[in-house]
Amino acid sequence: MKKVDQFLRDKILPVFSNKLDGRQIRRVKNFGKRLLTFHKRDDLTFLAQIYGTDKWGEHWYTPHYDFHFKSYRKQKINLLEIGVGGYDKPLSGGSSLRMWKRYFPKATIFSFDIYDKKPHEESRIRIFQGSQVDPEFLDGICAEIGGLDIIIDDGSHLNEHVLFTFHHLFPKLKMGGIYVVEDTQTSYWEHYGGQLEERNNSDSIMGYFKSLVDGLNHSEFKNKDYQPTYYDLNIISIHFYHNLIFIYKGENNEISNLNKNL
Repeated sequence: MKKVDQFLRDKILPVFSNKLDGRQIRRVKNFGKRLLTFHKRDDLTFLAQIYGTDKWGEHWYTPHYDFHFKSYRKQKINLLEIGVGGYDKPLSGGSSLRMWKRYFPKATIFSFDIYDKKPHEESRIRIFQGSQVDPEFLDGICAEIGGLDIIIDDGSHLNEHVLFTFHHLFPKLKMGGIYVVEDTQTSYWEHYGGQLEERNNSDSIMGYFKSLVDGLNHSEFKNKDYQPTYYDLNIISIHFYHNLIFIYKGENNEISNLNKNL
């Protein structure tokens, strides 16, 4: 909320401004926001407003996130969000990371960005620097993290990048985990590699993830020679919203009631 930042900036920070550096000022702001959210830590939309992330206001994601994530809220999980925000400014961005930290009290929040965003690190928030289309980098951070329960792609939004990262990271997601892709409107924007007219083109974000839906029913295919793909076997549901997709990982091994005796 702008009023919160204004209050902290105009009333609280002047008391300390001559004694604190930029990182310390941000810590004072974060402490104030923690006080404001003390009794509303499970209200993700409220947290988004307090911490200033565009997941509410510019987008309308937080009710969907709360619906899909609330069962994880008090679990000890590892969450990876691709993209810190703030472009090349080291001290800008990080709003959603702090929101996730507040919402998930036992989670460790990981992120990476093409730019150096180390100044945003704090307890339970760890940040790497690298590209979402660098396989060695992705392998390295996954090995260091050790296991991922939730992955959120809020990175470049380039269609090619989103699909590359999904193919590389979804296999590393834990069974029972959730993979999220944000800002899928770029599927229709040619300057992001999207396809306006060919909306089912599997080179676009929406076209590709729509192509995975039939795989949920692979056991119903009346073709004995069909070999299920990795995604057929490991995706149990896909949820589409305005500019947002949730992909659930699990063993998709239900047998068709028609084909089970074939």
